[in-house]
Amino acid sequence: MPGRPGGFAGHRRGAPIVKPKNFKETIRRLWYYFGNERRILSIVFLFIFFSAALSLLSPFLIGKAVDAISLKKQVDFNFLEVMIVILISAFILDAVLTFLQGWLMAGVSQRIVKRLRDALFKKLQKLPVAFFDKRTHGELMSRLSNDIDNVSSTISQSTTQLMSGVIVISGSFIMMLILSPILTVASLVTVPLVFLLTKTIAKRTSVLFKDQQIQLGKLNGQIEETISGIEVVKAFNHEEKVISEFEEVNQKLREVGLKAQIWSGFLMPIMNVINNLGFAIVAVTGGFLAVENMITVGAIASFITYSRQFVRPLNDLAQIFNMLQSGVAGAERVFEILDEQEEPDDVQDAVVLENPKGHVVFENVSFGYRGDVPILKNVSFESDIGSSTALVGPTGAGKTTIVNLLTRFYDVTEGRILLDGRDIREYTRDSLRSCFGFVLQDTYLFSGTIKENIKYGKPGASDEDVINAAKMANADAFIKRLPNQYETILSENGGNLSQGQRQLIAIARVILAKPAVLILDEATSSIDTRTELHIQEALLSLMEGRTSFIIAHRLNTIRDADRIMVIENGKIVEQGNHGELMGTEGRYYNMFFNQFKNVEIAVD
Repeated sequence: MPGRPGGFAGHRRGAPIVKPKNFKETIRRLWYYFGNERRILSIVFLFIFFSAALSLLSPFLIGKAVDAISLKKQVDFNFLEVMIVILISAFILDAVLTFLQGWLMAGVSQRIVKRLRDALFKKLQKLPVAFFDKRTHGELMSRLSNDIDNVSSTISQSTTQLMSGVIVISGSFIMMLILSPILTVASLVTVPLVFLLTKTIAKRTSVLFKDQQIQLGKLNGQIEETISGIEVVKAFNHEEKVISEFEEVNQKLREVGLKAQIWSGFLMPIMNVINNLGFAIVAVTGGFLAVENMITVGAIASFITYSRQFVRPLNDLAQIFNMLQSGVAGAERVFEILDEQEEPDDVQDAVVLENPKGHVVFENVSFGYRGDVPILKNVSFESDIGSSTALVGPTGAGKTTIVNLLTRFYDVTEGRILLDGRDIREYTRDSLRSCFGFVLQDTYLFSGTIKENIKYGKPGASDEDVINAAKMANADAFIKRLPNQYETILSENGGNLSQGQRQLIAIARVILAKPAVLILDEATSSIDTRTELHIQEALLSLMEGRTSFIIAHRLNTIRDADRIMVIENGKIVEQGNHGELMGTEGRYYNMFFNQFKNVEIAVD
């Protein structure tokens, strides 16, 4: 239809174009996700074909109607009425087909990206902890949101527009040749100018828009950093300093953004000039041909419409193709995650760990996160059922690594770890991890009620069990002071609670789960001294009869541990209980006195 082809919707002007590394392979893999949608896609393409055919038919009919008026002394109104009815019917049918193809493609794209999101999210749950250690959360979130949104836009818009544009351009060119080869040659004079202009401006704007994204990233980073650290900013009276830094980055963003928009704004006005120049050439040439009776006025009218349909999609095809590339690049980034190596499957004869007791043995265990940099070196120890083992030492010594190996977040490089007399790799991973309870230094709570967070490890627990666990963790008192008590909705990571309160809820969560093995990583680090005394009693009660591993920097919290292991450079350099280690006056003795040299405390 006149004015219809080339309508480019959905392109984010100024968005940097990211090109895929392997276009064909990504398209092939993306095609797999179409599944049953291929039938609907065939119908959509059929609608596109008929819609494009109607847009090619209408200029021809308009030309015939013009000739019916201009070439005959007496106008055949019956013929004109028929032409008008056909044209109106064609316009309406084209609108209906366009709506249907948009509606169907919207459904297709949303169902496909839903499958992609499901596949990606399920994949993330199956990936090892090592994968997440190497990537930022923001990057993974970007793949789940931005990249999949790009795929959705590509499927629903650019693919149909690209196909429609190709059909209209090809059909218009054929009709132009049929109507007048001479006018066709004349109309092509401006086409090289269109390509040259598009290439020149696109090359310039792509650089500017890339710079704009870089500056925007710096600005966002500064905003996030400032808001996160607002208390520190105010404490050091740095408000004016951060304002000045913000204004500097914001000014750079304004300058590069202005240049990008100016260059981008050149395209359409100049393109319109070129297009109008082309139409003028066609009109003048057509006038001469009409005078020489080589072409009719109606044919000229049809030809001008066809030439508009031919040129306008050309203006947009480059942008459509760039959008297609961005969408395929987004799919490629999603497939990169889907291709990541999952946690190894359980061994063929893996057994379910039932009624775990908690007898842990490390036999000559060595491990490195990178093969050439060992973290643990030939570590051996035994923790009896119900015993408590404290791990102390400098940061990076390997304390958390021992816990990561015990829970099979990572597998040992050498040696083996036994639980209740069997190599932990012989258990199913799910049943192994279900026997551990964690209270970590960085507590994480999920959005939902306090009750739901406490029940996270034991969803079927009763409300009475939840309250009892909270009482043991000394959390019941502050929970009951909240307006909705246990039904209080927590914001992201419990942001509406203090750090100490979040830690208490995390401890209640472990108390309720009643695991066989406890792992406490600085479990009371964020709790005030008074609360710590109460929580220590709860932890001692919880630890009774359960094997416990305690990672601690505050040495007064582990004085009652059955065994204290001092770890340095991936090796156990000292082990024993508090009294034994203090008696040897070795590393633990020095650590203890360095930590409490200004505090009066019994060192029995």
